[in-house]
Amino acid sequence: MTMTMHHGERLRTSWIWMAVLGVISLVGGVLALANPMAATLAATVLAGWVFSLLGALQIVQAFRVTGWPGFIWSLLFGILVLAVGLSLIFNPLAGMVSLTLLVAVLFLVTGVVKAMYSFALRPISGWGWVLASGLISIVLGVMILGNFPWAAVSVLGILLAIELISNGVLFLLLAMGLRRV
Repeated sequence: MTMTMHHGERLRTSWIWMAVLGVISLVGGVLALANPMAATLAATVLAGWVFSLLGALQIVQAFRVTGWPGFIWSLLFGILVLAVGLSLIFNPLAGMVSLTLLVAVLFLVTGVVKAMYSFALRPISGWGWVLASGLISIVLGVMILGNFPWAAVSVLGILLAIELISNGVLFLLLAMGLRRV
């Protein structure tokens, strides 16, 4: 019983940290919306660092298990991922274009898949929401491609801003809920 009380007390006091995270996320999202090109550049460079780290780890892992037939493929994959990461870091403008094109294609593909899935769900209530989500994804993909390459300057920053703002709202709602616990 005292364990649950102690755990509940910790949850109750953690609402302040959750609120701080929410405010930081909201401020970051608003700043990203205010300057989507800077946010796109930041997202591209961050993606570059993540790819570089993953590529380096993959190369190290490949050399840790050298005696198996997949060694060369594992090594090549690591080199490729590292090269993608380094190219994003050292040439972020070209990386912005590539990543934006990738996002547009992902929107189109996921949109088509969601739309097809919605028809498979058709007798079930709510299938229309899945269809609507698919159509929105398709429209976003078409809008990005229709405004390409100029969309590359801002699309990733706007998506980052939306993610930060939605996370900020979520954290603040959680903080208010924890405060009442």
